[in-house]
Amino acid sequence: MRTKLIIHGMSCGHCVDAVREALSKVRGVDKVVDVDLERAEAIVEGQTDTDQLVAAVAEAGYQGKVA
Repeated sequence: MRTKLIIHGMSCGHCVDAVREALSKVRGVDKVVDVDLERAEAIVEGQTDTDQLVAAVAEAGYQGKVA
């Protein structure tokens, strides 16, 4: 399953890396397909709870919501 998140607060490559790392650690995520600074979005593949994805983004210091 593919999930798209809208991410607020990313402003640089470090932010992208932080979001990618946070999402990759969520149980059930098979792959972080993309984290795009310009589109302010992230796409992940796997069977996981979207609330866990949003929480991981928040723990990394950003705001996320399911698109």
